[in-house]
Amino acid sequence: MCEKHHHTVSIIDFNSINSKSLFVKVIGFDADLGKEFEGEVKFVNGMPFGDLIHPQRSILSPTCRSTVRSYLLNKYNEGEFI
Repeated sequence: MCEKHHHTVSIIDFNSINSKSLFVKVIGFDADLGKEFEGEVKFVNGMPFGDLIHPQRSILSPTCRSTVRSYLLNKYNEGEFI
């Protein structure tokens, strides 16, 4: 039987620089590539930026990149980083 893996994302740290900038460090597993990853995403005025979630520069598969971006946006909008 083939075991199906899923993308995972965990926030391991975050640091608010000022009221407009926030850095979030994440680790996880890209199920499409079968590899663990770690990286950092910067939020500026509520928008996420960084190579980890950039469509052309990300080391992640497209579905994992989208999962990470959505997960972090949801956490940000829920006030997780206050």
